[in-house]
Amino acid sequence: MLQYLKIKNLALLDEVTLELDAGFTAVTGETGAGKSVLLGALGLLSGARTDKTMIRQGTDQLEVEAALYFEDSAEMDASLEVAGLPCCEDGVLLLQRSIHRKKMPRVQINGSMATLTQLQDLGESWIDFHGPGEPQKLFQERRQLEMLDLYAGNTDLLASYQIGYATWRAAHKEIDSLESAERLDQDEIDFVRKQINKIDSVDASEDSIEALERDYTRMSSGQELVTLAADCSEGLSGDQGLSEQLSMIVGQYESLAALDADSEPLLQRARSVLIEMQDLGEETGRLASDFDFDAEAVEATTERMNLWQEMRRKYGGSVKAVLAKREELAQQLAVQGDIEGTLKAKRAAASKQEQSLRKEAAKLRKARETAAKTLADKAAALLQALGFKKARLEIEILIEKELQDFGNSRCGFQFAPNAGQDLLPLNKIASSGETARVMLALKTVLAEADATPLLVFDEVDANVGGEVGRAVGAELARLAERHQVLCVTHLPQVASLAQNHFVVTKSQDDDSTTVSIGPIHQNRESRLSELSRMLGDRHSDSARAHAEELLAFN
Repeated sequence: MLQYLKIKNLALLDEVTLELDAGFTAVTGETGAGKSVLLGALGLLSGARTDKTMIRQGTDQLEVEAALYFEDSAEMDASLEVAGLPCCEDGVLLLQRSIHRKKMPRVQINGSMATLTQLQDLGESWIDFHGPGEPQKLFQERRQLEMLDLYAGNTDLLASYQIGYATWRAAHKEIDSLESAERLDQDEIDFVRKQINKIDSVDASEDSIEALERDYTRMSSGQELVTLAADCSEGLSGDQGLSEQLSMIVGQYESLAALDADSEPLLQRARSVLIEMQDLGEETGRLASDFDFDAEAVEATTERMNLWQEMRRKYGGSVKAVLAKREELAQQLAVQGDIEGTLKAKRAAASKQEQSLRKEAAKLRKARETAAKTLADKAAALLQALGFKKARLEIEILIEKELQDFGNSRCGFQFAPNAGQDLLPLNKIASSGETARVMLALKTVLAEADATPLLVFDEVDANVGGEVGRAVGAELARLAERHQVLCVTHLPQVASLAQNHFVVTKSQDDDSTTVSIGPIHQNRESRLSELSRMLGDRHSDSARAHAEELLAFN
């Protein structure tokens, strides 16, 4: 449930903070007063795209923020966790969004920086908009099927079917690829085998190739390494080397220590240097012999290195790429070995998958057929209350020969608003006002299955009269028993049935225009005044008496 909403510098609105309650909330105001500002703020918080023209003139940044409370936030927390965002604290979801004229826009979810996509994903789970264009979605068969599946409780069954359907389609693509693939002749098969053998002979693993490249570098510079090591060894421990010269100096340190006992530590240090230098010379000499590589070893390493460079040039610059090519070649060879047998096995597997999918599709169809009758009957009953005394609504289930991603059945909503008229698709017969009422009737019934906390209606009562408007308000009030409902309306019959009532007003002077939003449901006099205005004249005694009558039925 939306409990707190703050809007700053959005369109004509300076700043407002609203506390919202559960149930049915009406938003009213004169035409052009700026009621769309509130809807715009909610749209921004649900991830709607916008531009900088929404920023109030004379300011640099617009900001919107909201707090939503969930009695059970487990589902929301799961979505947040998947997105890598902080979970709700005490069931509260905090949303913030700001748009700056010169800086990057910013989104925060529970205090953590987030992306617009993440905001959009969350928006689908907490708010559902029904604006002037929403009823047009009823003309789309796919949307009709989504509504029917929601009512039928087919979410899990449909998801399972669609996973299987995607696997089945992928299997058919693989079969098509095999059927269209070229058959290799014997020479081509021999070439593929030769390439596999070459990769195998290289022993292409990360450790092996690293060792090969190290050995090859040492062998390529073998003579130079031998010469350098020999020169170093001779310079350290040869007849004229540093060790010989240092031996003479150590002898002098011995004479010094014999004459001066305090010089003994210096003698020990000189002897240590001599020992270290002799060891270094000997080890370097042994290293020179290690660099004297066997001719056969050099040849074998060079041959393997040349082969590795060939494979790397052909199949990619890394061990991973070469091994991937080896797997591809091996698969190609395996398929060629018994391509008809492989095709037979894959066709059999795909056929088995199709049988399983058709069983799931049949379950979907049966669930849709059962739900279609119930949904149509309940919606038709509500339509009578909404002014259609003789209207008929039927949901026809149509069978598809081929499997589709939605199963092998779809639906069509058929409607006849008056007695004596044939049932026809909604887009063939319904006016905008009729379609809006059909949508409202369906939404009321679907509320039993729809878990979205906040439903927002923008002038759903457009093109309807006062008596029907009262019925529309009653259905919105019924929806508010299961959801938080916010409705922008011009009908006093609708607004009077709301538990909560906000008024949008616009004030102007010579230099500026400002929009403000405020609650009036706690002040009976203010509410009577607003309802009287909506009835024609806030100063009229008859309008006020009518407003009193409307509130008396609330």
